[in-house]
Amino acid sequence: MKTKEVTEKKFDAVTMMREIRDKIDKETEGMNFDQLKKYYMQSADENKKRSAK
Repeated sequence: MKTKEVTEKKFDAVTMMREIRDKIDKETEGMNFDQLKKYYMQSADENKKRSAK
């Protein structure tokens, strides 16, 4: 007979991704294409700076 071991997750990628997506949706709500483009370009630049450290 097999036993089932339940382990508690320390990190849940699905939950984190949903939280990030919801945050971006709230920040970009009502933006037109040019505003969205600028938002994503700024976000990409910030991420590059963070990863370069």
